[in-house]
Amino acid sequence: MVRLVLFDVDGTLVHTGRAGSRAFARTLAAEFNAHNGMEKVRFAGRTDFSLVRELFAHNGIPATPENFQRFFENYVFWLDQILLQCNGEICRGVTGFLNDLHALPHPPTLGLLTGNIRLGAEIKLRHYGLWDLFTTGGFANDHEDRDHIAAAALGRGRRVLGEDLQPEEIVVVGDTPFDIRCGKFIGARVLAVATGGAKLEELKNHSPDWAVEDLTRVTAREIVE
Repeated sequence: MVRLVLFDVDGTLVHTGRAGSRAFARTLAAEFNAHNGMEKVRFAGRTDFSLVRELFAHNGIPATPENFQRFFENYVFWLDQILLQCNGEICRGVTGFLNDLHALPHPPTLGLLTGNIRLGAEIKLRHYGLWDLFTTGGFANDHEDRDHIAAAALGRGRRVLGEDLQPEEIVVVGDTPFDIRCGKFIGARVLAVATGGAKLEELKNHSPDWAVEDLTRVTAREIVE
């Protein structure tokens, strides 16, 4: 039986109307007077630190700890402001799927496995009323590589649920091949949803345990038993 379900954020739980990428661009311009590279960067499935590193390189900005800190301190301000102006939404099927997980006789713990920094994920999910549903997770603060973010989420899951938590008792839910890969990296099962960064056929090519158009096409009971 599944004891922990870890969700990606962007394209899996919510569409923010590109609030994240717009906040990246605003931060670069306002804080570093930099304007290059946004059109060259693919955001889907990436981690915030890897994206900033790439944008720093496009603009000749040294990738120092001080500059990363400066970037993210300003990014979360702009993200909060821009979300108020965006026409985003919760992804199709998410609310019902989360409710169904909670209603199970032995509901799994819900967590996050995301390339967002923790505060960025919180700002996005609070905006849509979802943040308080999740009790643990892994974030870009843990590592620049998504596979190691997954390892951090597994470690935190064991601290919450007990050291006996096994990888096969975890399901990772995400919308890109990166989500599938990082779930497999820790030995979890993977539910891929085509609501964000990749088409259904592309997701199927990476052999997740389940692949669906959206979360109306699968039941909570199907993935936990």
